[in-house]
Amino acid sequence: MKRMFVLMALLGITGLQNLLAQAHKFYYLNSDSSQFVLTDTGAKYLAALPLRCIQQEYPNKVNHVAISDSSQLLTPKQLHPAFYGCFDWHSTVHGHWMLVALLKKFPHLPEATIIRRKLNENITPENIAREAAYFNTPLNSSFERTYGWAWLLQLQKELLGWNNPDAIHWRKTLEPLCDTVVNLWMRFLPKQTYPNRTGVHPNTAFGMVLALDYARAAHNTVFEQALINAAKKLFLNDKKIPALWEPDGTDFLSPSLEEADLMRRVLNKTQFLQWFNQFYTPAGLQHLTVLPVVSDRNDLTIVHLDGLALSRSWCMQGIAKLLPNNDPRKKMLQRSAIAHMNASLPHIASGSYGGEHWLASFAVYALLQ
Repeated sequence: MKRMFVLMALLGITGLQNLLAQAHKFYYLNSDSSQFVLTDTGAKYLAALPLRCIQQEYPNKVNHVAISDSSQLLTPKQLHPAFYGCFDWHSTVHGHWMLVALLKKFPHLPEATIIRRKLNENITPENIAREAAYFNTPLNSSFERTYGWAWLLQLQKELLGWNNPDAIHWRKTLEPLCDTVVNLWMRFLPKQTYPNRTGVHPNTAFGMVLALDYARAAHNTVFEQALINAAKKLFLNDKKIPALWEPDGTDFLSPSLEEADLMRRVLNKTQFLQWFNQFYTPAGLQHLTVLPVVSDRNDLTIVHLDGLALSRSWCMQGIAKLLPNNDPRKKMLQRSAIAHMNASLPHIASGSYGGEHWLASFAVYALLQ
């Protein structure tokens, strides 16, 4: 029997920090799956955050290798004419993904017109050509590897699944940049001897999750098989992962849960369960249900821990779907997914740009899984 739980009404009264006021979330749980459902009101309030920043150039954390005075003095928009806002390149990219995802799911969103206008202004053939060319500048071929690469492909995946005139135009425009990233990734995979098990941007498993989802949506079987082979080489023999060491102080990803989220895509159900049973100790998995403590949401890296709660939630949702109904870990992960979502949703619009420029994307990704 399907049961519906009202998770929460997101907090707030007035001002930017209260953009999530009155946005209700619902959680549905039946015998074999869990699903969060984003309401129209929630979509409206969440969309407001990236709409404010995808064309906001400053403040900006520029990740650029300069080889001369002239290249050092370029502004963020000169370097990246499509993805210059939201504090950094990758946050701008996943802000675009989020707006596309919301527009696709909520076509009558009041903000639809402004979303389309901003995307049309940013995603132009000229801008995307310059973005692609940037990866060919000296010492910048590894720019945003692999976190930004992954979100770019996630954006394209969202567009590939949408038969809409604007979506078709945007995905065709993005193709040269996506092709550039796929080619870079294909060259990188054979060289990656060891995975990055960090809880921040270079995390190998998270990047491969989004890349694999894109490869399958794009029917790029060569890229898909390369990712599967690499995932097995890097992770298949992992056992008794030290999950008790998590989290680090600035994590927005769980290294172990992201790995499990990848392997559930790579292995069939029987193989995954065998792997998962050896991957976690009972104490390690239980430890990950403890909510992260976010001591200062004005700190640009401590606020990462709000993102950790959201990314744990989406990983737990996905993993729980593959566990047998009589497996006590299934309900444990489902309940923990709710608790983690519930802990961070009220703080997405905190009034601090350190969280507001990116957390809404994590929330939407978790809610739409």
